[in-house]
Amino acid sequence: MTEAGPAEPEPPHPSLLRRLRPDLAPMRTSRDFRLLWGSGCVSSFGSFLTYVAVPLQIKQLTGSYLAVGSIGAVELLPLIVFGLWGGALADALDRRKLVLCAEAGLGLLSGLLLLDALLPHPLLWPIYLVAGLVAAVDGLQRPALDTLVPRIVAHEQLTAAFALISIYRNTSTIAGPALAGVVVAYAGGPATAYALDVATFAVSLLLLVRLRAVPPPTGAAKPSVAAIMAGVRYAWSRPELLGTYLVDIAAMLFAFPNAIFPFLADDLHAGWALGLMYGATAVGALLVSVTSGWASSVHRHGRMVLLAALGWGAAMTLAGLAGNVWLVLLCLAAAGGADMISGMGRSTMWNQSIPDELRGRLAGVELLSYSVGPNLGQVRAGGTAALVGARGSVWLGGLACVLSVGGLAAVLPKLLAYDARTDPHVAAARAAREQAANATAANAAATAPA
Repeated sequence: MTEAGPAEPEPPHPSLLRRLRPDLAPMRTSRDFRLLWGSGCVSSFGSFLTYVAVPLQIKQLTGSYLAVGSIGAVELLPLIVFGLWGGALADALDRRKLVLCAEAGLGLLSGLLLLDALLPHPLLWPIYLVAGLVAAVDGLQRPALDTLVPRIVAHEQLTAAFALISIYRNTSTIAGPALAGVVVAYAGGPATAYALDVATFAVSLLLLVRLRAVPPPTGAAKPSVAAIMAGVRYAWSRPELLGTYLVDIAAMLFAFPNAIFPFLADDLHAGWALGLMYGATAVGALLVSVTSGWASSVHRHGRMVLLAALGWGAAMTLAGLAGNVWLVLLCLAAAGGADMISGMGRSTMWNQSIPDELRGRLAGVELLSYSVGPNLGQVRAGGTAALVGARGSVWLGGLACVLSVGGLAAVLPKLLAYDARTDPHVAAARAAREQAANATAANAAATAPA
Protein backbone atom coordinates (compact mmCIF):
# COMPACT_ATOMS: atom_id res chain seq x y z
CA MET A 1 0.00 0.00 0.00
CA THR A 2 1.54 3.28 -1.10
CA GLU A 3 1.43 6.44 0.90
CA ALA A 4 -0.93 9.08 -0.30
CA GLY A 5 0.80 12.17 -1.59
CA PRO A 6 0.08 15.62 -0.26
CA ALA A 7 -3.47 16.72 -0.90
CA GLU A 8 -3.76 19.04 -3.86
CA PRO A 9 -5.25 22.45 -3.13
CA GLU A 10 -8.88 22.76 -3.98
CA PRO A 11 -9.70 25.15 -6.82
CA PRO A 12 -11.33 28.44 -5.89
CA HIS A 13 -15.02 28.12 -5.27
CA PRO A 14 -16.80 29.02 -8.52
CA SER A 15 -19.34 31.18 -6.73
CA LEU A 16 -16.50 33.34 -5.37
CA LEU A 17 -15.12 33.85 -8.88
CA ARG A 18 -18.55 34.81 -10.13
CA ARG A 19 -18.89 37.34 -7.32
CA LEU A 20 -15.59 39.02 -8.23
CA ARG A 21 -15.58 39.08 -12.02
CA PRO A 22 -17.66 41.75 -13.78
CA ASP A 23 -21.16 40.75 -14.86
CA LEU A 24 -21.23 40.89 -18.68
CA ALA A 25 -24.97 40.20 -19.05
CA PRO A 26 -25.80 43.69 -20.44
CA MET A 27 -23.17 43.20 -23.18
CA ARG A 28 -24.61 39.84 -24.16
CA THR A 29 -28.26 40.84 -24.21
CA SER A 30 -28.34 44.42 -25.57
CA ARG A 31 -26.91 45.53 -28.94
CA ASP A 32 -27.65 49.17 -28.11
CA PHE A 33 -25.76 48.91 -24.83
CA ARG A 34 -22.73 47.63 -26.75
CA LEU A 35 -22.90 50.63 -29.10
CA LEU A 36 -23.37 53.06 -26.23
CA TRP A 37 -20.50 51.48 -24.33
CA GLY A 38 -18.20 51.68 -27.36
CA SER A 39 -19.08 55.32 -27.97
CA GLY A 40 -18.41 56.13 -24.34
CA CYS A 41 -15.03 54.38 -24.46
CA VAL A 42 -13.85 56.61 -27.28
CA SER A 43 -15.31 59.99 -26.29
CA SER A 44 -14.47 59.56 -22.60
CA PHE A 45 -10.81 59.02 -23.45
CA GLY A 46 -10.67 62.23 -25.48
CA SER A 47 -12.59 64.23 -22.92
CA PHE A 48 -10.10 63.34 -20.20
CA LEU A 49 -7.29 64.60 -22.41
CA THR A 50 -9.03 67.98 -22.45
CA TYR A 51 -9.91 67.72 -18.76
CA VAL A 52 -6.21 67.71 -17.92
CA ALA A 53 -5.05 70.04 -20.70
CA VAL A 54 -7.36 72.91 -19.67
CA PRO A 55 -6.06 73.46 -16.09
CA LEU A 56 -2.51 72.87 -17.29
CA GLN A 57 -2.91 75.52 -19.99
CA ILE A 58 -4.42 77.98 -17.51
CA LYS A 59 -1.50 77.31 -15.13
CA GLN A 60 0.94 77.96 -17.97
CA LEU A 61 -0.79 81.22 -18.87
CA THR A 62 -1.30 82.58 -15.32
CA GLY A 63 0.58 80.57 -12.68
CA SER A 64 -2.36 81.28 -10.34
CA TYR A 65 -4.12 78.90 -7.90
CA LEU A 66 -7.31 80.94 -8.13
CA ALA A 67 -7.28 81.12 -11.92
CA VAL A 68 -7.12 77.32 -12.12
CA GLY A 69 -9.74 76.81 -9.40
CA SER A 70 -12.07 79.35 -11.03
CA ILE A 71 -12.77 76.96 -13.89
CA GLY A 72 -15.22 75.25 -11.54
CA ALA A 73 -17.06 78.51 -10.87
CA VAL A 74 -17.37 79.18 -14.61
CA GLU A 75 -18.95 75.76 -15.16
CA LEU A 76 -21.31 75.85 -12.18
CA LEU A 77 -24.23 78.01 -13.37
CA PRO A 78 -24.50 76.39 -16.82
CA LEU A 79 -24.55 72.96 -15.18
CA ILE A 80 -27.36 73.98 -12.83
CA VAL A 81 -29.55 75.61 -15.50
CA PHE A 82 -28.96 73.27 -18.41
CA GLY A 83 -28.72 70.13 -16.29
CA LEU A 84 -32.27 70.65 -15.03
CA TRP A 85 -33.53 71.65 -18.48
CA GLY A 86 -31.73 68.70 -20.05
CA GLY A 87 -33.57 66.41 -17.67
CA ALA A 88 -36.93 67.82 -18.80
CA LEU A 89 -35.91 67.41 -22.44
CA ALA A 90 -34.84 63.80 -21.82
CA ASP A 91 -38.36 63.00 -20.59
CA ALA A 92 -40.05 64.70 -23.55
CA LEU A 93 -37.86 63.95 -26.60
CA ASP A 94 -36.17 61.03 -28.30
CA ARG A 95 -33.17 60.50 -26.04
CA ARG A 96 -31.03 59.17 -28.87
CA LYS A 97 -31.44 62.38 -30.92
CA LEU A 98 -30.69 64.54 -27.88
CA VAL A 99 -27.49 62.59 -27.15
CA LEU A 100 -26.39 62.81 -30.80
CA CYS A 101 -26.92 66.58 -31.10
CA ALA A 102 -25.10 67.27 -27.84
CA GLU A 103 -22.20 65.00 -28.81
CA ALA A 104 -21.74 66.96 -32.03
CA GLY A 105 -21.83 70.22 -30.06
CA LEU A 106 -19.18 69.02 -27.64
CA GLY A 107 -16.94 68.07 -30.55
CA LEU A 108 -17.27 71.57 -32.04
CA LEU A 109 -16.40 73.18 -28.70
CA SER A 110 -13.25 71.07 -28.43
CA GLY A 111 -12.43 72.37 -31.89
CA LEU A 112 -12.65 75.95 -30.57
CA LEU A 113 -10.17 75.11 -27.81
CA LEU A 114 -7.87 73.73 -30.49
CA LEU A 115 -8.08 76.93 -32.56
CA ASP A 116 -7.26 79.08 -29.53
CA ALA A 117 -4.32 76.86 -28.56
CA LEU A 118 -2.90 77.19 -32.09
CA LEU A 119 -2.69 80.98 -31.82
CA PRO A 120 0.83 82.42 -31.43
CA HIS A 121 -0.32 83.79 -28.06
CA PRO A 122 -3.33 81.77 -26.79
CA LEU A 123 -6.00 83.82 -25.03
CA LEU A 124 -7.32 83.05 -21.56
CA TRP A 125 -10.91 84.23 -21.88
CA PRO A 126 -11.90 81.77 -24.68
CA ILE A 127 -10.88 78.89 -22.42
CA TYR A 128 -13.30 80.04 -19.73
CA LEU A 129 -16.02 80.73 -22.32
CA VAL A 130 -15.72 77.28 -23.88
CA ALA A 131 -15.60 75.66 -20.42
CA GLY A 132 -18.94 77.29 -19.61
CA LEU A 133 -20.45 76.21 -22.94
CA VAL A 134 -19.17 72.66 -22.51
CA ALA A 135 -20.83 72.55 -19.09
CA ALA A 136 -24.10 73.73 -20.67
CA VAL A 137 -24.05 71.16 -23.47
CA ASP A 138 -22.96 68.42 -21.08
CA GLY A 139 -25.89 69.40 -18.86
CA LEU A 140 -28.24 68.94 -21.82
CA GLN A 141 -26.72 65.59 -22.80
CA ARG A 142 -26.00 63.82 -19.53
CA PRO A 143 -29.59 63.21 -18.35
CA ALA A 144 -30.53 61.74 -21.74
CA LEU A 145 -27.36 59.65 -21.79
CA ASP A 146 -27.94 58.30 -18.29
CA THR A 147 -31.61 57.57 -18.89
CA LEU A 148 -30.83 55.60 -22.05
CA VAL A 149 -29.37 52.79 -19.98
CA PRO A 150 -32.55 51.76 -18.08
CA ARG A 151 -34.41 51.69 -21.44
CA ILE A 152 -31.92 49.36 -23.17
CA VAL A 153 -30.85 47.17 -20.21
CA ALA A 154 -32.95 44.77 -18.14
CA HIS A 155 -34.00 45.91 -14.65
CA GLU A 156 -31.92 43.28 -12.86
CA GLN A 157 -28.84 44.17 -14.95
CA LEU A 158 -28.64 47.86 -14.01
CA THR A 159 -25.90 47.47 -11.38
CA ALA A 160 -23.86 45.40 -13.84
CA ALA A 161 -24.38 48.01 -16.56
CA PHE A 162 -23.14 50.80 -14.29
CA ALA A 163 -20.06 48.75 -13.39
CA LEU A 164 -19.29 48.09 -17.07
CA ILE A 165 -19.66 51.78 -17.93
CA SER A 166 -17.40 52.60 -15.02
CA ILE A 167 -14.72 50.30 -16.42
CA TYR A 168 -14.27 52.42 -19.54
CA ARG A 169 -14.67 55.68 -17.65
CA ASN A 170 -12.01 54.72 -15.15
CA THR A 171 -9.71 53.31 -17.81
CA SER A 172 -10.04 56.62 -19.68
CA THR A 173 -9.38 58.52 -16.48
CA ILE A 174 -6.12 56.59 -16.11
CA ALA A 175 -4.94 56.63 -19.72
CA GLY A 176 -6.27 60.06 -20.67
CA PRO A 177 -4.47 62.10 -17.98
CA ALA A 178 -1.31 60.04 -18.29
CA LEU A 179 -1.21 60.65 -22.04
CA ALA A 180 -2.24 64.29 -21.59
CA GLY A 181 0.71 64.89 -19.28
CA VAL A 182 3.09 63.50 -21.91
CA VAL A 183 1.37 65.29 -24.78
CA VAL A 184 1.34 68.69 -23.09
CA ALA A 185 4.94 68.39 -21.94
CA TYR A 186 6.58 66.74 -24.95
CA ALA A 187 4.27 66.43 -27.97
CA GLY A 188 2.87 69.79 -28.97
CA GLY A 189 1.23 71.03 -25.80
CA PRO A 190 -2.51 71.52 -25.19
CA ALA A 191 -3.23 71.84 -28.91
CA THR A 192 -2.37 68.19 -29.53
CA ALA A 193 -4.61 67.09 -26.65
CA TYR A 194 -7.51 69.12 -28.05
CA ALA A 195 -6.96 67.72 -31.55
CA LEU A 196 -7.10 64.15 -30.25
CA ASP A 197 -10.31 65.00 -28.39
CA VAL A 198 -11.94 66.27 -31.60
CA ALA A 199 -11.01 63.04 -33.37
CA THR A 200 -12.56 60.89 -30.63
CA PHE A 201 -15.85 62.79 -30.90
CA ALA A 202 -15.99 61.98 -34.62
CA VAL A 203 -15.62 58.25 -33.92
CA SER A 204 -18.17 58.41 -31.10
CA LEU A 205 -20.77 59.96 -33.40
CA LEU A 206 -20.34 57.15 -35.93
CA LEU A 207 -21.31 54.67 -33.21
CA LEU A 208 -24.18 56.68 -31.73
CA VAL A 209 -25.98 57.10 -35.06
CA ARG A 210 -26.51 53.32 -35.11
CA LEU A 211 -28.57 53.37 -31.89
CA ARG A 212 -32.26 52.65 -32.24
CA ALA A 213 -34.71 55.45 -31.49
CA VAL A 214 -35.63 55.82 -27.82
CA PRO A 215 -38.94 57.74 -27.85
CA PRO A 216 -40.24 59.42 -24.71
CA PRO A 217 -42.51 57.48 -22.34
CA THR A 218 -46.24 57.54 -23.01
CA GLY A 219 -47.81 60.71 -21.62
CA ALA A 220 -44.46 62.43 -21.13
CA ALA A 221 -44.68 65.99 -19.80
CA LYS A 222 -43.63 68.81 -22.12
CA PRO A 223 -40.43 70.62 -21.15
CA SER A 224 -41.31 73.47 -18.82
CA VAL A 225 -40.41 74.98 -15.48
CA ALA A 226 -43.47 73.25 -14.02
CA ALA A 227 -42.25 69.88 -15.30
CA ILE A 228 -38.81 70.50 -13.79
CA MET A 229 -40.36 71.42 -10.47
CA ALA A 230 -42.43 68.23 -10.52
CA GLY A 231 -39.17 66.27 -10.72
CA VAL A 232 -37.63 68.32 -7.91
CA ARG A 233 -40.71 67.75 -5.73
CA TYR A 234 -40.50 64.02 -6.36
CA ALA A 235 -36.83 63.99 -5.33
CA TRP A 236 -37.71 66.00 -2.21
CA SER A 237 -40.44 63.47 -1.33
CA ARG A 238 -37.88 60.64 -1.29
CA PRO A 239 -35.55 61.21 1.73
CA GLU A 240 -33.35 58.30 0.73
CA LEU A 241 -32.76 59.77 -2.73
CA LEU A 242 -32.21 63.22 -1.26
CA GLY A 243 -29.67 61.67 1.09
CA THR A 244 -27.61 60.24 -1.77
CA TYR A 245 -27.43 63.69 -3.38
CA LEU A 246 -26.38 65.37 -0.15
CA VAL A 247 -23.72 62.77 0.66
CA ASP A 248 -22.20 63.05 -2.80
CA ILE A 249 -22.21 66.85 -2.75
CA ALA A 250 -20.54 66.91 0.67
CA ALA A 251 -17.86 64.43 -0.39
CA MET A 252 -17.00 66.31 -3.58
CA LEU A 253 -17.30 69.82 -2.14
CA PHE A 254 -14.81 69.16 0.65
CA ALA A 255 -12.53 66.50 -0.84
CA PHE A 256 -12.17 66.99 -4.59
CA PRO A 257 -8.63 68.37 -5.02
CA ASN A 258 -8.06 67.73 -8.74
CA ALA A 259 -7.78 71.42 -9.66
CA ILE A 260 -4.69 71.85 -7.50
CA PHE A 261 -2.86 68.69 -8.55
CA PRO A 262 -0.35 70.72 -10.62
CA PHE A 263 0.60 72.60 -7.43
CA LEU A 264 0.57 69.46 -5.27
CA ALA A 265 3.00 67.84 -7.70
CA ASP A 266 5.28 70.87 -7.36
CA ASP A 267 5.09 70.74 -3.54
CA LEU A 268 6.17 67.10 -3.61
CA HIS A 269 8.95 67.87 -6.13
CA ALA A 270 7.35 65.33 -8.46
CA GLY A 271 6.22 67.13 -11.58
CA TRP A 272 6.58 63.82 -13.44
CA ALA A 273 3.73 62.40 -11.31
CA LEU A 274 1.06 64.90 -12.36
CA GLY A 275 -0.61 62.58 -14.86
CA LEU A 276 -0.45 59.76 -12.32
CA MET A 277 -2.23 61.95 -9.76
CA TYR A 278 -5.10 62.57 -12.14
CA GLY A 279 -5.30 58.86 -12.94
CA ALA A 280 -4.73 57.42 -9.46
CA THR A 281 -8.33 57.65 -8.27
CA ALA A 282 -9.40 55.94 -11.48
CA VAL A 283 -6.97 53.08 -10.82
CA GLY A 284 -8.72 52.37 -7.54
CA ALA A 285 -12.13 52.74 -9.14
CA LEU A 286 -11.14 50.44 -12.00
CA LEU A 287 -10.00 47.74 -9.58
CA VAL A 288 -13.41 47.88 -7.93
CA SER A 289 -15.17 47.87 -11.33
CA VAL A 290 -13.43 44.76 -12.62
CA THR A 291 -14.16 42.88 -9.38
CA SER A 292 -17.73 44.17 -9.07
CA GLY A 293 -19.71 40.97 -9.45
CA TRP A 294 -20.46 41.06 -5.71
CA ALA A 295 -22.30 44.38 -6.05
CA SER A 296 -25.32 42.83 -7.76
CA SER A 297 -26.12 40.98 -4.53
CA VAL A 298 -26.03 44.11 -2.33
CA HIS A 299 -29.46 45.35 -1.23
CA ARG A 300 -28.66 47.95 1.45
CA HIS A 301 -27.45 50.58 -0.99
CA GLY A 302 -27.87 53.50 1.42
CA ARG A 303 -25.32 52.06 3.82
CA MET A 304 -23.10 51.29 0.85
CA VAL A 305 -23.13 54.97 -0.15
CA LEU A 306 -22.45 56.32 3.34
CA LEU A 307 -19.61 53.96 4.23
CA ALA A 308 -17.91 54.51 0.90
CA ALA A 309 -18.16 58.31 1.22
CA LEU A 310 -16.49 58.09 4.64
CA GLY A 311 -13.73 56.02 3.04
CA TRP A 312 -13.26 58.66 0.33
CA GLY A 313 -12.80 61.40 2.91
CA ALA A 314 -10.43 59.37 5.07
CA ALA A 315 -8.25 58.49 2.10
CA MET A 316 -8.08 62.13 0.97
CA THR A 317 -7.07 63.17 4.50
CA LEU A 318 -4.17 60.74 4.40
CA ALA A 319 -3.22 61.88 0.88
CA GLY A 320 -2.83 65.45 2.13
CA LEU A 321 -0.80 64.43 5.18
CA ALA A 322 1.54 62.09 3.28
CA GLY A 323 4.85 63.58 2.20
CA ASN A 324 5.89 60.75 -0.12
CA VAL A 325 4.47 60.94 -3.65
CA TRP A 326 3.97 57.16 -3.91
CA LEU A 327 2.00 57.13 -0.66
CA VAL A 328 -0.07 60.04 -1.98
CA LEU A 329 -0.83 58.05 -5.14
CA LEU A 330 -1.80 55.01 -3.06
CA CYS A 331 -4.19 57.11 -0.97
CA LEU A 332 -5.72 58.63 -4.10
CA ALA A 333 -6.26 55.14 -5.50
CA ALA A 334 -7.99 54.06 -2.28
CA ALA A 335 -10.21 57.14 -2.49
CA GLY A 336 -11.13 56.24 -6.06
CA GLY A 337 -12.12 52.74 -5.05
CA ALA A 338 -14.35 54.11 -2.31
CA ASP A 339 -15.95 56.58 -4.71
CA MET A 340 -16.67 53.78 -7.18
CA ILE A 341 -18.47 51.78 -4.50
CA SER A 342 -20.50 54.84 -3.57
CA GLY A 343 -21.33 55.42 -7.24
CA MET A 344 -22.59 51.87 -7.71
CA GLY A 345 -24.87 52.27 -4.70
CA ARG A 346 -26.24 55.63 -5.85
CA SER A 347 -26.78 54.54 -9.45
CA THR A 348 -28.58 51.36 -8.47
CA MET A 349 -30.91 53.22 -6.10
CA TRP A 350 -31.75 55.82 -8.73
CA ASN A 351 -32.22 53.50 -11.70
CA GLN A 352 -34.15 50.79 -9.88
CA SER A 353 -36.63 53.01 -8.07
CA ILE A 354 -37.43 56.08 -10.22
CA PRO A 355 -40.47 55.95 -12.58
CA ASP A 356 -39.46 56.13 -16.26
CA GLU A 357 -41.64 59.18 -16.92
CA LEU A 358 -39.63 61.12 -14.31
CA ARG A 359 -36.25 59.57 -14.99
CA GLY A 360 -34.90 62.38 -17.16
CA ARG A 361 -35.77 65.12 -14.69
CA LEU A 362 -34.35 63.13 -11.81
CA ALA A 363 -31.22 62.55 -13.89
CA GLY A 364 -31.00 66.34 -14.12
CA VAL A 365 -31.15 66.59 -10.33
CA GLU A 366 -28.62 63.76 -10.13
CA LEU A 367 -26.34 65.65 -12.53
CA LEU A 368 -26.35 68.58 -10.15
CA SER A 369 -25.41 66.36 -7.23
CA TYR A 370 -22.35 64.84 -8.87
CA SER A 371 -21.32 67.91 -10.90
CA VAL A 372 -22.02 70.86 -8.62
CA GLY A 373 -20.03 69.24 -5.81
CA PRO A 374 -16.83 68.78 -7.87
CA ASN A 375 -17.10 72.24 -9.44
CA LEU A 376 -17.56 73.94 -6.08
CA GLY A 377 -14.88 71.61 -4.79
CA GLN A 378 -12.41 73.00 -7.33
CA VAL A 379 -13.15 76.54 -6.11
CA ARG A 380 -12.79 75.42 -2.47
CA ALA A 381 -9.55 73.58 -3.20
CA GLY A 382 -8.04 76.54 -5.00
CA GLY A 383 -9.13 79.04 -2.34
CA THR A 384 -7.94 76.90 0.56
CA ALA A 385 -4.64 76.19 -1.19
CA ALA A 386 -4.05 79.93 -1.57
CA LEU A 387 -4.27 80.20 2.25
CA VAL A 388 -2.59 77.02 3.53
CA GLY A 389 -0.89 75.47 0.49
CA ALA A 390 -1.81 72.53 -1.70
CA ARG A 391 -1.18 69.77 0.87
CA GLY A 392 -3.11 71.60 3.59
CA SER A 393 -6.03 72.07 1.21
CA VAL A 394 -6.15 68.32 0.52
CA TRP A 395 -6.05 67.03 4.10
CA LEU A 396 -8.33 69.70 5.52
CA GLY A 397 -10.85 68.92 2.79
CA GLY A 398 -10.71 65.20 3.50
CA LEU A 399 -11.27 65.77 7.22
CA ALA A 400 -14.22 68.07 6.50
CA CYS A 401 -15.68 65.35 4.26
CA VAL A 402 -15.50 62.73 7.02
CA LEU A 403 -17.16 65.04 9.54
CA SER A 404 -19.92 66.16 7.17
CA VAL A 405 -20.77 62.66 5.93
CA GLY A 406 -20.80 61.40 9.52
CA GLY A 407 -23.25 64.16 10.39
CA LEU A 408 -25.47 63.30 7.42
CA ALA A 409 -25.53 59.64 8.45
CA ALA A 410 -26.91 60.70 11.82
CA VAL A 411 -29.78 62.74 10.32
CA LEU A 412 -30.72 60.48 7.38
CA PRO A 413 -32.31 57.34 8.89
CA LYS A 414 -34.23 56.58 5.66
CA LEU A 415 -30.97 56.32 3.74
CA LEU A 416 -29.52 53.93 6.32
CA ALA A 417 -32.68 51.81 6.30
CA TYR A 418 -33.05 51.57 2.50
CA ASP A 419 -33.39 47.97 1.27
CA ALA A 420 -34.10 47.23 -2.40
CA ARG A 421 -35.86 43.97 -1.48
CA THR A 422 -38.61 45.74 0.45
CA ASP A 423 -38.69 49.27 -0.99
CA PRO A 424 -42.12 50.00 -2.57
CA HIS A 425 -40.65 52.32 -5.21
CA VAL A 426 -38.40 49.53 -6.50
CA ALA A 427 -41.35 47.15 -6.68
CA ALA A 428 -43.46 49.71 -8.56
CA ALA A 429 -40.68 50.46 -11.08
CA ARG A 430 -40.13 46.75 -11.72
CA ALA A 431 -43.85 46.17 -12.26
CA ALA A 432 -44.05 49.11 -14.67
CA ARG A 433 -41.17 47.74 -16.75
CA GLU A 434 -42.78 44.32 -16.92
CA GLN A 435 -46.10 45.85 -17.94
CA ALA A 436 -44.44 47.89 -20.70
CA ALA A 437 -42.54 44.85 -21.96
CA ASN A 438 -45.75 42.76 -22.04
CA ALA A 439 -47.58 45.51 -23.92
CA THR A 440 -44.78 45.74 -26.49
CA ALA A 441 -44.80 41.98 -26.98
CA ALA A 442 -48.59 41.94 -27.38
CA ASN A 443 -48.47 44.75 -29.98
CA ALA A 444 -45.74 42.93 -31.91
CA ALA A 445 -47.77 39.71 -31.89
CA ALA A 446 -50.91 41.53 -33.03
CA THR A 447 -49.17 43.21 -35.97
CA ALA A 448 -47.16 40.17 -37.08
CA PRO A 449 -48.22 38.62 -40.40
CA ALA A 450 -50.30 35.47 -40.08
